[in-house]
Amino acid sequence: MDKLLREKDIQEYLNVSRSTLWRFKQKGLPTIKIGKTNRYKLEDVKKWVAEETLPFYAIAEKKVKPKAEQIINTYQIDFEYLLRHNEKYLKKILNKNEIDFLYETLKGTNTNNFTNQDYVITFSKVYLSILKIRYQKETKHKKYNPQLNKFMNQNIGDIKMIWGNSLNILKQMKSESIQLMVTSPPYYNARAYSQWENLNLYLEDMRKIIRESYRVLDNNRVWVWNVGDIFDNDRLYTKSVWGKRRIPLGAYFIKIFEEEGFEFVDDIIWDKGSVESKRHMNNGNNIPFYQYPFNSYEHILIFHKHRLDKTRIPCPVCGSLKVNGNTQSEIGVQSWECKNEKCFVRSPNNRGKRFSLRTNMMQYYHENDIRNEIDKYTIKKWQKDIVKINPVIKINSKGKNILGHSAPFPTDIPEMAIKYFTYIDENVLDPFAGSFTTPLVARKLGRNGIGIELNRELYRNAIIERVITELNGSHYNEIDLL
Repeated sequence: MDKLLREKDIQEYLNVSRSTLWRFKQKGLPTIKIGKTNRYKLEDVKKWVAEETLPFYAIAEKKVKPKAEQIINTYQIDFEYLLRHNEKYLKKILNKNEIDFLYETLKGTNTNNFTNQDYVITFSKVYLSILKIRYQKETKHKKYNPQLNKFMNQNIGDIKMIWGNSLNILKQMKSESIQLMVTSPPYYNARAYSQWENLNLYLEDMRKIIRESYRVLDNNRVWVWNVGDIFDNDRLYTKSVWGKRRIPLGAYFIKIFEEEGFEFVDDIIWDKGSVESKRHMNNGNNIPFYQYPFNSYEHILIFHKHRLDKTRIPCPVCGSLKVNGNTQSEIGVQSWECKNEKCFVRSPNNRGKRFSLRTNMMQYYHENDIRNEIDKYTIKKWQKDIVKINPVIKINSKGKNILGHSAPFPTDIPEMAIKYFTYIDENVLDPFAGSFTTPLVARKLGRNGIGIELNRELYRNAIIERVITELNGSHYNEIDLL
């Protein structure tokens, strides 16, 4: 009986990416289903490759479509080829020092068992890192703190505790150095530690932090902002105890985020279940205008950052910088089309691969790392935009606050955000860390968990005790910037 090959084996044999193999299967590449996985007979694959005509490639002059084997084995890609092929564009885009850095980095890369796709992805990542370094230099804040940034990127396995004012610390960070932000901000006058003279002053302080976070968050990345609407006095017209009203913080923050350059994507409703309250009883006044429901939900707002950049980026299939700019696929996302006639992927009309920096990140740069795969339980739990999560129990049977914070939010929210919007080893920041739930979850999921918290004296000891307990050791580092 012929040995059945795995997907990875067939990828290596055909020298194609996982997405290309998926296209082959859509067109009839013979597979054998075993449980939830696909297996392949090599002879069946060879026969199909020799006979099948693929519709996504065409030669305009001959009006014919070559066999898959002709496409796959047309030519070999390596760094020497990519540098030679892209020389004209590299000289236009990069300066001499940047080109030297590109050459030296590629020269020092271990290329054992590299496929065409490996060469293309590595070349693209180094090239893009050069563009990012340039942008970071151009947009560096005058308060930039090299000590802080060194601290954030050392001892990757440890939680980073940054004590200080969130806005001041964001100004000290590198541009586009954080891949995800997750937080539950201090609510307007809801706690003793979060008091403002009026609602407008509160929103303006939050706006400044959101504005600075736009610079710090990496391009095409996500901000997850958990906030609840509150019942309080906005103190804009009266300070009387009769001046309380429902304040729709969720709506206000959506507007602020959009005005500061972010794209609103989603509002997931956190159903908190039955909330302990007697407000609905209204002293037995069961007549019109006295009946209102009590608040038992919060918003989990999802925002994208898409900074428009029209600098050429390499085709993810062939690595060519011979590309034409298309219209933006969405606001701030520049779309490109490959014009390299030797590219492996083409349309029936001989059009080249269409792509953007965002689609490349999502489809190519991390596709072979199974550690990034989201578990089915998480997907099922968050498949609807109303999710029931019980509030956090912070007081134990002895009356002790075991989390060190008066308003912690559940691990479910950062866990979803981190799994959905980051890859292994990336930076996750909570600028209002509180009990450091987000950095803790990030660390457990293989990311670099970073938190900023102002109330050092109030929470530090309890938080450190929590970190040590949950991680079975002192896996934290701290820096005091108060």
